[in-house]
Amino acid sequence: MVKIYLGIGSNLGDRKKNINSAFEALDKEKDISPVGISTIYETEPEYVKNQPKFLNCAVEVRTLLSPAGLLRCLKEIEKKLGRTAYELWGPRVIDLDILLYGSLIVDQPGLRIPHPRFEERIFVLLPMAEIAPDLRHPVSGKTMKELLCELGQDIKSEDNG
Repeated sequence: MVKIYLGIGSNLGDRKKNINSAFEALDKEKDISPVGISTIYETEPEYVKNQPKFLNCAVEVRTLLSPAGLLRCLKEIEKKLGRTAYELWGPRVIDLDILLYGSLIVDQPGLRIPHPRFEERIFVLLPMAEIAPDLRHPVSGKTMKELLCELGQDIKSEDNG
């Protein structure tokens, strides 16, 4: 089974419940095995600022599904959880993204892995650096922790603020 990292985000409705429901839906999928989940972080919206804050986390899963098959599964889960058509970078009930699929690099219409702008986004790197700090980005070769530090951030636990 391939080691895959997904991003989960929500900024509409009961955001924490939406994320927990997404994780539960992943756990119920026969072809997906969740391995771990990061802390849930509250982050400012990027690009479209006039919207509620997001809750975001990263999830490590294993699957035998192809990248396209996994994407179809994630879109179906989003639909079941109430996601409808949306504005690019706008508010959403739930967002499930393939961040990394092993060391695979995919660039085709509707599917890019690693996820676009991965290295620029604190809301991706913060949870990724928590659950896989030494994992290397397949393009840059830098670890999640190194990428996070380049953005002027560090992993902060509840103990050290």
